[in-house]
Amino acid sequence: MTTREKKVATIVGGGSSAHVLIPFLSGADLEVNILTRRPAEWSPEVELQLQSIHGEVKETFKGSLTKISDKPAEVIPQADFIILCMPVCKYRIALHGLAPHLEKNKAVFVGAIYGQAGFNWMVDEIEQKFELSNVTTFAVGLIPWICRVIEYGKVGVTYGCKEINVVAVSPPEQFRTLDDLFLKNICERWLKKGAFRQSANFLSLTLSVDNQIIHPSRCYGLFLSHGGRWAKKEDIPYFYRDYDERSAALLRELDGDYSKIRDVIRARYPDRDFTYMLDYLALERLSNQSENTDIRESFTTSLTLGAIKPPTVHQENGEWAIDTNHRFFTDDIHYGLCIAKWVADQLGLAVPAIDRIIEWVQELRHEKIIDNGTLLLESESLTTEFLFGVPPVYGFDSIDSIVD
Repeated sequence: MTTREKKVATIVGGGSSAHVLIPFLSGADLEVNILTRRPAEWSPEVELQLQSIHGEVKETFKGSLTKISDKPAEVIPQADFIILCMPVCKYRIALHGLAPHLEKNKAVFVGAIYGQAGFNWMVDEIEQKFELSNVTTFAVGLIPWICRVIEYGKVGVTYGCKEINVVAVSPPEQFRTLDDLFLKNICERWLKKGAFRQSANFLSLTLSVDNQIIHPSRCYGLFLSHGGRWAKKEDIPYFYRDYDERSAALLRELDGDYSKIRDVIRARYPDRDFTYMLDYLALERLSNQSENTDIRESFTTSLTLGAIKPPTVHQENGEWAIDTNHRFFTDDIHYGLCIAKWVADQLGLAVPAIDRIIEWVQELRHEKIIDNGTLLLESESLTTEFLFGVPPVYGFDSIDSIVD
């Protein structure tokens, strides 16, 4: 780590999480910079509102940005912490863009606030390509807060954070330093909960399930029930508030396929610690310390998720259709279900629910991902640079090679 008194955090991307991190880290006396494609839209002062689920502002946090730039050379070399706040499918592009600007003799933490999809594989990829040796990788299992953007680059809102957060760190002995200097300052210090627990490996985060099964199953359920298109915008059902039993059944089937994979991984590697490799409800209960046992009810009763509509695009014929270019597809299929499918293929496991969703998506997106229940690893779709995150794109050819 640098010896300067004030640690420097550079946030990469302008997602909702960035609007939380800036006030919290700045308030903890870190110097905060941002690397963004939209620098003109960011204010040097960023406000975060802590709201109740009914919209009452309970507390306001203010933070400042020291540098706002779209040039990595201006905000990357001095960083002690680099945090990606963007869709998962953009992680590798961002990492390859910033890696040439990392100082090789300077220790730096590089992490993602949402650790889906083998984030350690992505960082290992740039370490090898750019001959980096002073990087500590970290990935948070789930986004720590429920957060939204009120005014991009200026005002964000959070409804609070999870009761318990999980993070994987490599090298693992760096957890304590990361926790003391960074993690405690993004939840616990301000919200009096949300302490971080250390996962023994990144694979536990990759094979735990949240968005990877929530978004595709709901979109497919809407497709089966409505054809994925609506005549008028007001006809579009709410994504969570109107969550139906068909979507819940699909989610349970996907989670069941993942459970098959998790069970075999645990049996094959009995000496490994997979404490935090969890199914959907177990992960939800751990994160929120809840007693929830009903998937559908967990969505339909959520006040913070109630106003969200499915991602749609307005068609030339006036209809509204599911947006297949949305991150619900590019993140949760390309960097979600396809990873699980590859693992299942390696283990010789049938995963019919995962197959069914991937087959549906490849038809909608005109991709070649799967045929007769097997991933098409040599297809143009899977080999296009950065489009998919299946282990072979990083050079892995066996389950042993991905068990960290």
